[in-house]
Amino acid sequence: MNSMDDTGAVAGPAPGHTNHTHRLRQLVGTGCIATLAAMAATTLTAALAQAVGVDFAVFDRGETIPLSAFTVVSGCFSAVGIVIAVALLRWSARPAERFMWTAVSLTAISLVPHVSEKHGAAATAPGAPRQGGCRGS
Repeated sequence: MNSMDDTGAVAGPAPGHTNHTHRLRQLVGTGCIATLAAMAATTLTAALAQAVGVDFAVFDRGETIPLSAFTVVSGCFSAVGIVIAVALLRWSARPAERFMWTAVSLTAISLVPHVSEKHGAAATAPGAPRQGGCRGS
C-alpha cells in the first residue's frame, strides 16, 4: 500500500479538549455578559431608589454610598462567581448543581449579619431603646 492519499488521518486537537475549551469560552462569555447586565441593573435600581428619596448614608459616619460603589461591588462579586463557575467546570463532575449549591450557601452566609442583629440598625443607634426598652440600660 504505497498510496499518498491520507484521507484516513485526522489532524487536530483531541475531541475532549475542543469540547472543554468551547464550554469554557461559552461560560466566560455568558458570565461577562451577565456581569455587565448585573452592574447596569444594580446601578439603575440604586439610582431609582435614590431618586425616590432612599438615603444611602453610612451609619455613624455621615457619608453616603456613591452609585459607582454599587456598580463596582456588583462587578467584583460577579467576577468571583465566574471564577467559581470556571473552577467547578474544570474540577466537578456536576458543575451546574455544585454552582447552585455554592451560590445558595454564599447567599445564606451573606445574610447572617443581618439576621443576627436583634432589632436591626435602629437598636444600635445612640439613644435608641436597648434590651429592656429603657434608655441607657
